[in-house]
Amino acid sequence: MKVLIIMGSPQKGNTFRACEEFREQVQRECAAEFEYIWLKDMDMRPCRGCYVCFQHGEGKCPHQDDIGSIVRKMDEADGVVFASPVYSNNISGLLKTFIDRLSYIGHRPRFHGKKAFLIATTGMFGTRSVLKNLSFVTGGMWGFDVVGSVGVVTKKGEMPRDRVEHNSRLLAKAARKYARALALNKARRPTFIEVITFYWARGVISQMEEVSPVDYRYWKEKGWLSKETRYCTPAPVNPLYLAIGKAFESIQRNKARKEMGTSPAGVASSCQ
Repeated sequence: MKVLIIMGSPQKGNTFRACEEFREQVQRECAAEFEYIWLKDMDMRPCRGCYVCFQHGEGKCPHQDDIGSIVRKMDEADGVVFASPVYSNNISGLLKTFIDRLSYIGHRPRFHGKKAFLIATTGMFGTRSVLKNLSFVTGGMWGFDVVGSVGVVTKKGEMPRDRVEHNSRLLAKAARKYARALALNKARRPTFIEVITFYWARGVISQMEEVSPVDYRYWKEKGWLSKETRYCTPAPVNPLYLAIGKAFESIQRNKARKEMGTSPAGVASSCQ
């Protein structure tokens, strides 16, 4: 098994040490090979907001840098750990730039079945908001199975012994959970937010054959535009989530139809 660690910290400090402790614990539980991707060392230019990746595909991005090679490594991995220090109650700028450059994956999710884990470190507070944001992006938008997350409070220099021991317990428990998920590789039921996101997106993308043909073709080739498709993976879907999701799809489809000027006939044909 291969696991990537996407490192959002610009230095080998507390976030790196937390990841190393997590890695060592995981490797005690299962035979996983780890590789770090240090975003600070990557040629990674800020998103220009040009919409080219949405309309013509990520291969047409005006930035020909290291982003494509990082995504290929994520495609090849069995799992990915996303790690960030808390900066201004949010993820680091490095990780935000990385997420911005992968905005197209929110339109064309591709990491279903891959196990993600989230790590945040802070000097005082903010891990909850960081982990919530990362969970929505990586799980709700990109398709990862987010197995879990852990936030640890750290500081520069020597920490009190009880804090060190508490962090170690948190990381060990998290590592055992992640190792089991990697070993079992079992599909899980999608969450409410993931189901709603899927149906919301299907309602919009079903109307985007001309406006965003790359997105439309991707969904059509995956079979996600078919009315028989309940979700983007074969995992069972909670019937209540399904009913609410379909209602969201209908609302978004009608809204997109009005905004883009597509006809009801076009809607029917797009979902065949």
